[in-house]
Amino acid sequence: MALGDKVTRFSHGSRVPGWDEAVDPAKDPASVPDPTAVQVPPELRAEIEAHMAKYPDRRSATIPALAAAQRLHGWCSPEAIEQVATVMRLTPGYVVAVATFYDQLDTRPVGRHRVYVCTNISCSLLGGDELLHALEEELGDDPDVHVRHFECLGACDIAPMASVDGIYVGPITREEVPILAEQIRANEAPLPDKQILRRASTDPYANTREFPRPDPLAQRAVPGGAMPVRPAEQETFGEMPGDQPGPSAPLEGT
Repeated sequence: MALGDKVTRFSHGSRVPGWDEAVDPAKDPASVPDPTAVQVPPELRAEIEAHMAKYPDRRSATIPALAAAQRLHGWCSPEAIEQVATVMRLTPGYVVAVATFYDQLDTRPVGRHRVYVCTNISCSLLGGDELLHALEEELGDDPDVHVRHFECLGACDIAPMASVDGIYVGPITREEVPILAEQIRANEAPLPDKQILRRASTDPYANTREFPRPDPLAQRAVPGGAMPVRPAEQETFGEMPGDQPGPSAPLEGT
């Protein structure tokens, strides 16, 4: 958003959608779904259970579980929420509370491809606002692509940058915008040579030996993914000294 642009607000005056939606106080609260009554795709169940296995409190896996459901369904739909709640043995209300807190999880349908352009201070000073407008011009009419600004993506060293379906790319020049837009439409690896995971360090003298770089094709955009995608089994780092297993969280509604 350029300096001086009008901030879009909803009719109720807030920039936050849905906060004033009415609820039915007479309605019974939703309980933990009956696992025999909810069909959960096997691959989604396996991924959620793999994330849950990493934590003594299974609720800690709610964010990656929702991210997995979003990649499958395209958004955190009521069906996706119910499937996550079923596998994790949580109430849908708890899962919805997490999904609505994080703006990388969508509780309303958006384009399959999510393009977040950082417009915080470092990116803004180096052309982040212009990058956002350029990408909006290239992709704004495509209903399959969701382009939006993001307050901070935490990658100041590659400013101006963007996240394409969870893949950090930068610095992006104005001349590269049409190329990036075409790669997004074609579901190709976005700007492979500028993907942050291909860089061991921003300091060329930081490493004393060469490290293998990931195959850029392995960092192909995943429609529906707003966060970096890594298989659950690759996120296990082994036991840390002093680690002791803690008690599991009690089932909700019991």
